[in-house]
Amino acid sequence: MLFVGVCAWTWCSPRDRASGEPARASRVCPGPARRVRAGPDPPVCGRWWESSPGAWTGVLGGRVWTLRQDGDRLWYTVYGEEDEHEEEEERDGCPAKAAKLNAAETERILRDYFQLDVGLSALYHAWGAADPLFRKVANDFPGVRVLRQDPVECLFSFICTSNNHISRITAMIERLCQAFGRRLCCLDSRPFHAFPSLSALTGADAEARLRALGFGYRAKFVSGSARAIAEGLGPEGLCQLRSAPYAEARRVLCALPGVGAKVADCVCLLSLDKAEAVPVDTHVWQIARQRYGVALGGKSLTPRAYQEIGDFFRELWGPRAGWAQAVSTPLPGTLVPPTPSYTHPIISPFQVLFCADLRKGQKPAGSQHQA
Repeated sequence: MLFVGVCAWTWCSPRDRASGEPARASRVCPGPARRVRAGPDPPVCGRWWESSPGAWTGVLGGRVWTLRQDGDRLWYTVYGEEDEHEEEEERDGCPAKAAKLNAAETERILRDYFQLDVGLSALYHAWGAADPLFRKVANDFPGVRVLRQDPVECLFSFICTSNNHISRITAMIERLCQAFGRRLCCLDSRPFHAFPSLSALTGADAEARLRALGFGYRAKFVSGSARAIAEGLGPEGLCQLRSAPYAEARRVLCALPGVGAKVADCVCLLSLDKAEAVPVDTHVWQIARQRYGVALGGKSLTPRAYQEIGDFFRELWGPRAGWAQAVSTPLPGTLVPPTPSYTHPIISPFQVLFCADLRKGQKPAGSQHQA
């Protein structure tokens, strides 16, 4: 998956795709161009799919996009929703027709999602000066950029990750969107749906439907958290946690069904602008003990140990410790842990972009997790 800081834009309807290449106009996005690529597996929250070699299609901001790098330019196509006057058998639903985005709005969405206003060079310099181990790893992972996701989508996607693995998480979220989300369009015989609204997940039969979709015990957490938010904060209040202190946002999230400290920190970091949030699992715990010599009592990741590890990295890396962790926690020479049985990697490969050339960090051709 490749993106650069120089952009072009186009808009077309799904039917335009079959009638030929849509017209494009190019423009330059502020800031230096960077070659970037995503982690080796489909992003959990972004729901991106490699629709053709080098081109990735997914849902962002309630619309379907295709992104492709061509030299030093990023070409992106935004598809309109299916026409509400199409025949029922053709569209299999009747969503409202989306308004056409202009160039300024498409740039705003992409810059916000990829957090392009965050200058990485100065951050890498500061992290490397404070941490020799970071400096060593950063040579293989230059320019890691954390995505800024929609809070509702991010929260419920991470609730699905409990005791789960990447491929099953991705499939579960896709089934969730197909069953509860608004249909947007169909490209190459593949339907795309928006992420479900809170109201769609609070119905009386929501939990039963989720269990039928294979969510197991997570069905209760998804429907329960949806009701708790709908009856309390509301989606606007959840988004407003972006302006709340980190500790307050984390406390509110941890009060929701199925949300513990790890999921709360992931949501804080990846959707609520809490760059200091450091999600910790046993993988990160082992790194803290083995590579950094953090002295912790006990042989398990207790709540106290969780807090101490997060505080250690926040003191070491500063106010954007969560971004630094996305660079430093992958195992040496890999983008993800090498064993397919490893469940729920914290950040990579779902929610970060590995910018620049990663030839040093890639596994050999044919590896299961090859980028």
